[in-house]
Amino acid sequence: MLDNIESTARYIKNRIGDFEPEVGIILGTGLGGLVKDIVVEKQLMYSNIPDFPISTLEFHSGKLIFGTLGGVKVVAMQGRLHYYEGYNMQQITFPVRVMKYLGIKTLYVSNASGSLNPDFKKGDLMVIADHINLQPQNPLIGRNYEELGPRFPDMSQPYQRTLIDKALSIAAANNITCHKGVYVAVTGPNLETKAEYTYLRIIGGDAVGMSTVPEVIVANHMGIPVFAISVLTDEGFTDVLEPVSLEEIIRVAEEAEPKLTLILKNLIAGN
Repeated sequence: MLDNIESTARYIKNRIGDFEPEVGIILGTGLGGLVKDIVVEKQLMYSNIPDFPISTLEFHSGKLIFGTLGGVKVVAMQGRLHYYEGYNMQQITFPVRVMKYLGIKTLYVSNASGSLNPDFKKGDLMVIADHINLQPQNPLIGRNYEELGPRFPDMSQPYQRTLIDKALSIAAANNITCHKGVYVAVTGPNLETKAEYTYLRIIGGDAVGMSTVPEVIVANHMGIPVFAISVLTDEGFTDVLEPVSLEEIIRVAEEAEPKLTLILKNLIAGN
């Protein structure tokens, strides 16, 4: 794996020249519009990058975007990878490891998720303060490379507290409804049953989704500070549970995206 990470990073560096990103960004379902605010210098299709997994979802673009956002050099994944696509955890998190080798110092992650907390409504944002991992594999299983990180990485602070506080302040200053909560990662791709929503709420979840946690584990393993934020696209409240479609999830995510983009832009720029 280490050889693949190094060779992929070399390939990318040969194509982006002396551009060295300070920040990595992973854009979730329906949230690729942040790219419009990036002054793009280079774009690479996943399919053209050696050993890079390709998103199989028609609504995920599959591009690495290099440019500046708020005066900061960034690399953005427009299209993320999921366990339910059939990839293993090492493949899903491979791009994070490559971004570290490209020079990123901080990772920003966004996703679309379902609300479990009755106080958190559809269309709101939630900054992730902690998570519960219910996915069946861990990206750190197998041989550990000390060059990447320790065998048993600490996860007492998986999300950077100073960035959480700054994001909540930015949201408040712009009259954006933004909560702080616990994200539960499940496998998917099916949405949850009524009983499962009840269970996830009982164990401490405020939102549920099918991504993010593997990338966060690997970022912590490599010593990369992480900020993560969810757009709450549906409500798993068991007393009023209604069917949800992918089209509705994407619609809500796209409507909320300007609020998320504002927070990320200001946070990355240090405002």
